[in-house]
Amino acid sequence: MDELIYKFKDIITKSNQIVAFTGAGLSSESGIPTYRGVGGLWTKYDPSKCANIDYFKHNPSLYWNFFKDVRYPAISKARPNPAHYYLVDLEKQGKLKCVITQNIDGLHQMAGQSNVIELHGNTRKIVCINCRQVYSMDEIYRRLDKVLPPKCNCGGILKPDVVFFGESLPTRAIIDAEKAAKNCDTFLVLGSSLVVYPAAQIPIIAKENGAILVIVNMDTTPLDRVADLVIHKPASHVLSAIKK
Repeated sequence: MDELIYKFKDIITKSNQIVAFTGAGLSSESGIPTYRGVGGLWTKYDPSKCANIDYFKHNPSLYWNFFKDVRYPAISKARPNPAHYYLVDLEKQGKLKCVITQNIDGLHQMAGQSNVIELHGNTRKIVCINCRQVYSMDEIYRRLDKVLPPKCNCGGILKPDVVFFGESLPTRAIIDAEKAAKNCDTFLVLGSSLVVYPAAQIPIIAKENGAILVIVNMDTTPLDRVADLVIHKPASHVLSAIKK
């Protein structure tokens, strides 16, 4: 393990254009349940109903019950972990150019990260699908004891500003992420299983354009075989060790 840490630290030291790509494994280290794998949310809840845009439009109450009982309690209590803060430090040093995240919890911004590309949106922001008025996650949660599903002041349906199944990823985010991947010298994958496309294509773009690819994830990923360095440990533990 020590040898891998030293190799990782050497890569960081020699890099000047780093891009970090983060997934649910990073948020799980802050207490937010993952979606897939053993004990993941999708082993207990049906994503074709809880997170599908067509089903949401038909019956938004199911999602909002899921939000009230599961998502809000976890996200509202979560705080950034050492991996989030290490990435902020790299940004302050001028080494880290941006974070591309699949996570929707806003923990990177809470830690102080300034350049974050959110591929799947941010659940802390609630938007009316009719008039586009924006509400905070906390404000809408307080309404749920009185009315569910919650409604906008205009009477429209409220939806978290996240990408549901059946929706496309935001075009601007994809363009920015691919540009960052093409121009970095090191691409760090932290806590992502790399099975959700098109997001999982972005590390491939970085590798094809000459970047060093480092993967830190508890489980194996489809890109382990092409990565320059793979560490199967929690990202917060690994990055804390590098900092020391």
